[in-house]
Amino acid sequence: MKKILVTGAEGFIGHHFVEHILKNTDWDIVSLDRLDSTATYDRITDIDSWQENKHRVKNVWHDLKAPLNEYVQKAIGKADYIVHLAASSHVDRSITYPMEFVMDNVVGTANILDYARGLEGLEKFVYFSTDEVFGPAPANVAYKEWDRYRASNPYAASKAGAEELCIAYENTYKLPIIITHCMNVFGERQHPEKFLPMVVKKILFEEEVIIHSDPTRTKSGSRFYIHARDVADAVLFLLNTQTHNGDKFNIKGYREVENLELAQMVAKILNKPLKYQMLDFHSSRPGHDLRYALDGTKLQEMGWYPKAPFEVRLEKCVKWMVDRPKWLLIDSEIVKKEI
Repeated sequence: MKKILVTGAEGFIGHHFVEHILKNTDWDIVSLDRLDSTATYDRITDIDSWQENKHRVKNVWHDLKAPLNEYVQKAIGKADYIVHLAASSHVDRSITYPMEFVMDNVVGTANILDYARGLEGLEKFVYFSTDEVFGPAPANVAYKEWDRYRASNPYAASKAGAEELCIAYENTYKLPIIITHCMNVFGERQHPEKFLPMVVKKILFEEEVIIHSDPTRTKSGSRFYIHARDVADAVLFLLNTQTHNGDKFNIKGYREVENLELAQMVAKILNKPLKYQMLDFHSSRPGHDLRYALDGTKLQEMGWYPKAPFEVRLEKCVKWMVDRPKWLLIDSEIVKKEI
């Protein structure tokens, strides 16, 4: 039986990945997390398969800004795989507190890499990066795995720095590392600071939604949104597929969606009006990019692609949020009254 160490397992993407591993493998899981404001044990205990599978999950508390001491290493035990998901990920916060992101994303990655190079029999180490390392994508441009970095904000720069550490550790210590770039992820139990749950909440209360746009305020930003369940499926696919150490893979969403279009789709699902304002964030708030895009050909040619259309994933997710309003951090009685 295999054992997988998942950093940030109590976070948004992390808990979806844990759920996917529990449902699709017989592996044991070690969750390494510091359980801060962006991570909560409630996420994992809320998944459908938790009660029957919780014996397979071991929780180890650790803040990766510090090296893994002998007690943490002993608590983890042997690991066949490491999936490094732990990161600070909010662009606004990185602009306000850049050093926090350097510590969490660069120093934190260095510490888990240094731990990994002391493990015997490690089969694969996955570093979870982002499309934002490439910066904004002009129209009709989709970045390939090895294109140049051009970070627009401290978050993106910290993820790019961690990527280079991974490449260095693969070159220097021959660690079995692969790197993934992922696009904007959505799904159940997402922090309400993120765009989709924020839009759901504002539409429910008939508040104005701010749409990131170009300087003319006529064209909204766009993303290749992807559900966390598809992301988890892609990572497991890579763990089970023969890959070359040091290689990179883009995990691309089903299709490109403009942010205004997304808000309109949510309003239609909720059967409520959309009040919105287009604002030129790119000019007024440097560090925010209008468009991101990845080329997903590589993974597609290997046989992986999202398992459901964006529209199907979105409708199911929005209805889930309405049914479980505590994840929007709003009072359930108010929500019931409003809808």
